[in-house]
Amino acid sequence: MPECPPTVDALPIGVLADPADPRLRGEHLVVVLKERRVLGHYAGGALTRCSRVGLAAGAPTGHKQREGDLRTPEGWYRTSDKPTSRWYHAIAIHYPGLDDAERGLRDGLVDQAQHDAIAAAVRADTKPPQTTGLGGEILFHGGGASDWTLGCIALEDAEIDALRSALPKDLRFWTLILP
Repeated sequence: MPECPPTVDALPIGVLADPADPRLRGEHLVVVLKERRVLGHYAGGALTRCSRVGLAAGAPTGHKQREGDLRTPEGWYRTSDKPTSRWYHAIAIHYPGLDDAERGLRDGLVDQAQHDAIAAAVRADTKPPQTTGLGGEILFHGGGASDWTLGCIALEDAEIDALRSALPKDLRFWTLILP
């Protein structure tokens, strides 16, 4: 049985989130604890569902840096439905975010136009460009909760079904991915 913290106050948020951030107590928050391989759905700050997850094969640690590094990003991201995907019941994670774009510009992984396109998508609450040097197409999806993805967050099919049914119909919510 997976173990998720019972409330957002018990999350090991470290520097990735401010404990006073109102997103932590929203109606729908999905938190992934990568090291523990668990995903918790929180409503109003209280745990409603806890599921085991799988990440990338080889279990690379740390925040996603670039395309092909097999890492799962860390931090705050918005989501949306991905109705056409080869992966079971996929939900798109809106990576890269603004912090990722800033780092990518500084490190030469994106140019100014790509940076600006990512920033515009974040402001519009839409999925950012997915084909930059930062990588993309990070998803929640089914297929099994073992480590086999290329950086996505995989759940058992029954668990992604249950999660999707508990979330808003448009699948727009905040997710916080922690180390």
